[in-house]
Amino acid sequence: MGLPSHKARQAPPNAAAAYVRHRPETTLLCQVVQEYWPEFQAELAGNGKHLPAYVTKEFDEFLKCGRLEHGFLRVRCESCHEEKLVAFSCKKRGFCPSCGARRMTDSAALLVDEVLPHQPMRQWVLSVPFPLRFLFASNPKVMTSVLAIIYRAITTHLTHKAGFAKTEVKTGAVTLIQRFGSALNLNIHFHMLFLDGVYIGGSNGHPMSFRQVNAPNRDELTRLTHTIAHRVAHYLERQGLLARDTGNIYLTQEALDAADEDPSNQLLGSSITYRIAVGPQQGRKALTLQTLPDCESDNPFASTLGEVAGFSLHAGVATKAHERTKLERLCRYIARPAVSTKRLSLTRNGQVRYELKTPWRNGTTHVIFEPLDFISRLVALVPKPRVNLTRFHGVFAPNSNYRALVTPAKRGKGKKARSFDEAQYQTPAERRAAMTWAQRLKRVFDIDIGTCAECGGDVKIIASIEDPVVIRTILAHLDKTQALAGTCLLPDCRASPSPPMSLLV
Repeated sequence: MGLPSHKARQAPPNAAAAYVRHRPETTLLCQVVQEYWPEFQAELAGNGKHLPAYVTKEFDEFLKCGRLEHGFLRVRCESCHEEKLVAFSCKKRGFCPSCGARRMTDSAALLVDEVLPHQPMRQWVLSVPFPLRFLFASNPKVMTSVLAIIYRAITTHLTHKAGFAKTEVKTGAVTLIQRFGSALNLNIHFHMLFLDGVYIGGSNGHPMSFRQVNAPNRDELTRLTHTIAHRVAHYLERQGLLARDTGNIYLTQEALDAADEDPSNQLLGSSITYRIAVGPQQGRKALTLQTLPDCESDNPFASTLGEVAGFSLHAGVATKAHERTKLERLCRYIARPAVSTKRLSLTRNGQVRYELKTPWRNGTTHVIFEPLDFISRLVALVPKPRVNLTRFHGVFAPNSNYRALVTPAKRGKGKKARSFDEAQYQTPAERRAAMTWAQRLKRVFDIDIGTCAECGGDVKIIASIEDPVVIRTILAHLDKTQALAGTCLLPDCRASPSPPMSLLV
């Protein structure tokens, strides 16, 4: 009697890509941090300096992120019982590429699905001089006040361009505060997603209508940049934090004394000014590699850029009302993580080489760090705790009376709560504000972790493993199983039998 035939399990047609566990311990970033982070701490301690607790925790948690030996989930297919282990993440905001990608996906999906209406949007990007970058990094409360000044200036520009008074219209924006530059330098600047126009009406029960405005030209951007620079400098002077002379601005001694209380601020200043922070070369400019010809005179953004006294305002990227996919790509770009592991490599003499996303106009394509200086750049990218990096203004603000009228989610102040009967008909996805981990993977990378790659069945979480003893037991069993699977069970090969003697005659 023959053996019964079994039909091979096959994934359903047009299935998404199969999930493969990320192994951070194999990445160059994790290896460099693991090797040089203790040495960096010892270097600072030798100079009588110690990093704040939140920075130390950021690095310690990063070294545990995505590693099975620090805990994981067990997921199993309900049909074929195929199991996978999914490691825990650190969920930090500094430089972890994996958690940064998760937050990028989450933020973009939230903005497009629940906040930004189906109206034209424009990105306004404001960069500030070096002294203000240091001030914002060391004093986030000042940054909040300055951001309000910037929002009011751009709002006034849009209102006047639409031909209305400020009391007649409403505007809105979402600001994502980006802390890094392309060379892993600390560069606090603002990406503001503004409504490309104004809302009219909405009071006394009247419906709201949208009035789009034309894109700003270079002269308008220059005037607006000058207005922002003047108002910000005037505010900081009144606060005693900034002093100005002919063509220059600098921080007052009061601002510097307040910053000296944090031992990591010296690292912030070095990162902002592209200088080496530790070691015998401390204070010198970081090494750069120029592999392209100099093209300083060519600036592709000249027509959509305003520059005044170190302030730079760009407004050349916009989306139309129906371009929701483009808008989500723009949101992902703004919320992207600080470090790209694909652009990270080692030189022959052990230095860390980082490729710029876009070459500088002088032809520079790479920056090169000593390992300890590379660690100092990562330290500077860690934000202070309880500092929100996403801000909502105008009609998008949580306390706005118009948020529920203009946002896709229809949630906000003055919105009546749903009755019990209405809530009963909500789907699980509607009842849960944040996207699940599986939904993020499916939306961005087309990886369906909720569907088994072997048979197409549903995959469910069956356990959360956090006990170190249980973790070691499971991982030891898996290592033993994999070792047995790789063992050759067939007998050793042997030579062919000797030919008959008659054939040799």
